[in-house]
Amino acid sequence: MPTLLIIDGFKFFFYANEHEPKHIHIIKGGDFAKIELASLRIVHNYMKPKDLNKALALVTIHKDEFERKSDEYFSQR
Repeated sequence: MPTLLIIDGFKFFFYANEHEPKHIHIIKGGDFAKIELASLRIVHNYMKPKDLNKALALVTIHKDEFERKSDEYFSQR
C-alpha cells in the first residue's frame, strides 16, 4: 500500500493491486474516500463535507505527482 502523501491529517495512497481507472484512496481518522485522478470524480465518500472538500483540493494540487508516482510504481512490477 504505497503512501503518496500525508498532510493535514489526510493520508493519500493506492493499493499494490490497483485497477483502472487511476484513482487515489484517502483516509482521515476513521473516514475515507476514493477519487478518480483523471476526472476528479468522487467514487466513494465516507468523509465529512469539510474534509472531503479539503481532500479534493489536495488531490487537485497533487494530481500530476500522484499520477506520476502511480505510473512509476506499476511500471516497475
